[in-house]
Amino acid sequence: MTDDSPAAPAKPNGGRARALLPDLTPWRTSRDFRLMWLAGVITTFGSFLTVVALPVQVKDLTGSAAAVGAIGAVELVPLIVFGLYGGALADAMDRKLLINATEAAQGLLAAALLVNTLLPHPEVWLLYVVAALSSALTGLQRPALDAIVQRIVPRDQLAAAASLNALRYQVGAIAGPSVAGLVIAWAGLSWAYTADTVTFAVSVCLGLGLRRSPAAHDAAPPSLRGIAQGARYAWSRKELLGTYAIDMAAMFFAYPAAIFPFLADDLHARWSLGLMYAAGSVGSLLVSLTSGWATRVHRHGRMVVLAAAGWGAAMVFAGWAGEIWLVLLCLAVAGGLDMISGIGRSTMWNQTIPDELRGRLAGIELLSYSVGPQLGQVRSGGVAALTSARTSVWSGGAACVAAVGLLAASLPALMAYDARGAAREHEQTPAAPRTADGVEIG
Repeated sequence: MTDDSPAAPAKPNGGRARALLPDLTPWRTSRDFRLMWLAGVITTFGSFLTVVALPVQVKDLTGSAAAVGAIGAVELVPLIVFGLYGGALADAMDRKLLINATEAAQGLLAAALLVNTLLPHPEVWLLYVVAALSSALTGLQRPALDAIVQRIVPRDQLAAAASLNALRYQVGAIAGPSVAGLVIAWAGLSWAYTADTVTFAVSVCLGLGLRRSPAAHDAAPPSLRGIAQGARYAWSRKELLGTYAIDMAAMFFAYPAAIFPFLADDLHARWSLGLMYAAGSVGSLLVSLTSGWATRVHRHGRMVVLAAAGWGAAMVFAGWAGEIWLVLLCLAVAGGLDMISGIGRSTMWNQTIPDELRGRLAGIELLSYSVGPQLGQVRSGGVAALTSARTSVWSGGAACVAAVGLLAASLPALMAYDARGAAREHEQTPAAPRTADGVEIG
C-alpha cells in the first residue's frame, strides 16, 4: 500500500513515535560497539554494587558523614593525575590493550575489598587505598574508552552512539544499586564485592574480542609536552571549556551521593538507599529511551546550560521534600536532566575533536565530569556534618543554579554554539604543521 493511500494517515504517528526511540544503527553495524556495550553493561552493574557498598561500609565502621565524604577526597588526586596521563596513553598505545589491562586491575581491587570484608575486623584505611587506586585506574581507562568510539562508529552515528552508551550505563546504574540495597541488607557486603569481582572477569573476556586499536604510526610517546598540547587545544575551544566548567560546577554543588545513607536515615527509610542511588539513572534511562529527538538538536551549548540548571533546581526540591517518594521523584528528574546535558556535551566533543588529540581531550573531559562529583562528595559530606543531610542537598542545588547562570552569562561561545556551522569549520580547518614529536608549530 502506498503512502498516499487512504490508510496512510496512520503512519505519521508511528513515524513520530519511532523518531523518539534510540537510534540502534551503531549497535547493528559495529561488532566492536556491541562488544563494548555488553561489557559496559556488565561492569557498570558490578561497579555500582561497590559504589553502594563502600560508603555503607565506611558509615558502619566510622559513623561519620565526613568520613564517607572523604572517599571523594582520596579519589580526587589520582583521578586528576592519571586522567591526564591516561589521555596521553590513549593517543600513544593500543586502546584495546589499555582498556583490558585496566579492567583486569579493577577486578583485582574488587577482590581486595572482598578479602578485607571477610576479616574479623575490616581495615578502614584499606577502603580508602582501594578507592584511590580504583580512581587512578578509571583515569587511565576512561579516555581510551571514550576515544575508541570515533574509530568504531562513523561520524554521522556518534550522537546515536552517545545515547546508546548512556543507555548502557543506565541499565547497570539502575540494576546495580537496586540489587546492592537488597544484597547488603540480606546477604552482607561480601556478596556485593564478590559479584563485582565476577563482573570484571566477564567484562575482560568480552573486551578481548575487540579488534586492535593501535596508535597512529607517528604518535608521540606520552609526555608532559603532549598533555600540554591537548590542553592548549582545549583552551582554544571556548565552547568546549564551557561544557567542562558547567558540568564541574553542577557536580561540585549538587552531587549528594555521599550522603544518601544519612539522607535515608533522616527520612526514616533506610530501605530506600538502593533506590536513591538508582533514581537518577531511572530518569536518565527514560531520556535515553526517547532520545531520538537528540539527533535533531544543533544548539548543544544551550542544551547543556538549561539541563544543568534544571539539575540544580531538582536537587533543591529533593532537599525540601519530606517524603521519600518525592525525594526519589526529584532525583529521577535530576538524572533525566543530567542525561540531556551529557548527550549535548558528548556530541559536541565527538563531532569536532581531531582523532589524533581525542585521547588527551578525553582525559580532560574525564576531569570535567569526574572531578566535580569527587569534590561534590567532599562538599556534601562536610555540609551535612555541619548542618544536616537535607540542608546539604537543597543548598547545593541552589548554589548550582546560581553558578550555572553566572557561567552561561560569561561564556557567549557556549551559548552561540551551533553544530551545523561547527562541523563544517572543523572539517575544513587544515591540521597545523607538527614537529617529529607531534607538537604543533606556531
